[in-house]
Amino acid sequence: MTESLNQEIQEYRLQLQKGYLQKAYKGIMAFMSELKTMLGKKYPEYIAGALYLGFMDMTYFAFTPPSLKTKNLKIAIVYLHEEGRFEGWLGGINRKIQAEYIRLLSQKQHGNYTLSRVQPGVDSILESILVDDPDFDHPEELKQQIESKITLFIQDVTIILNEA
Repeated sequence: MTESLNQEIQEYRLQLQKGYLQKAYKGIMAFMSELKTMLGKKYPEYIAGALYLGFMDMTYFAFTPPSLKTKNLKIAIVYLHEEGRFEGWLGGINRKIQAEYIRLLSQKQHGNYTLSRVQPGVDSILESILVDDPDFDHPEELKQQIESKITLFIQDVTIILNEA
């Protein structure tokens, strides 16, 4: 049965009145902001984009090494709200670049990473799960996990692209 917008908003308001949604969302945004700041300080040569808050579906920021920027590519650190996990995405600066690289990589090895398909709503070329079940109660350890996995992803993507 399909809910009407009024019914959905009524449920939304009920959930907001409990207070958990606001606290969780604020905690995720604060964590992402701190992660972006930490990585920006540690890797000043990388281009760190603005924090995209999303529509409670995903929150992300770009974290791109100069070598990928010159190829019109970017790396995004993405938190998927419904899935409750962090992913690293290789993306293009636009849909045309993204489609070109998906076609190029479809005929090449791309390791354990998931190659995206060209279709509406897809914002990545390659994807990697960075942390599947993040522990936000230990933010420093979580930041270290994400840093370790995203730097490995960037190294691997660079190798894959150089072989393509």
